[in-house]
Amino acid sequence: MIKALVSITLLGLMLNIQLAMPADLPDLKRTAGDIDPAVTQQNIHSTICVKGYTKTVRPPSYYTDKLKKAQITEYGYADTNPQHYEEDHLIPLSIGGSPNDPQNLWPQPRLSEWNAQKKDILELRIYKLVCDGVVPLGEARLALAHNWIDAYRRYMQ
Repeated sequence: MIKALVSITLLGLMLNIQLAMPADLPDLKRTAGDIDPAVTQQNIHSTICVKGYTKTVRPPSYYTDKLKKAQITEYGYADTNPQHYEEDHLIPLSIGGSPNDPQNLWPQPRLSEWNAQKKDILELRIYKLVCDGVVPLGEARLALAHNWIDAYRRYMQ
């Protein structure tokens, strides 16, 4: 098993492919993603596309910090240091993800190739594409909920 993983990793390095580790994506049984039904394609220019919108819906840090600690345990992460994770919205608030539903929040690793910072870059790109009318809101939400790494490869090229 370890020999196969090393071979795959070396192959990825030779081909300059960034391989995802299992913890880089949420467990879809625990974190399937959820949306805020108040945000629709029809009202994006009066909701998510208004500067400062996410500040109006972001849950307080005491809520997300407590949830992050519980989810680190639920996910069975060997590294239980909360500082090594960002409690992330799978479907970002910037495209109308549910602010408080634990089904839309997960402890995303900060210390991996496909880390929270890389997803944040994708989230900004997707937000701009949605607000510019290039990508429909539903398509963007689905892409991030299904597999944000595949979405990165698709929208960041």
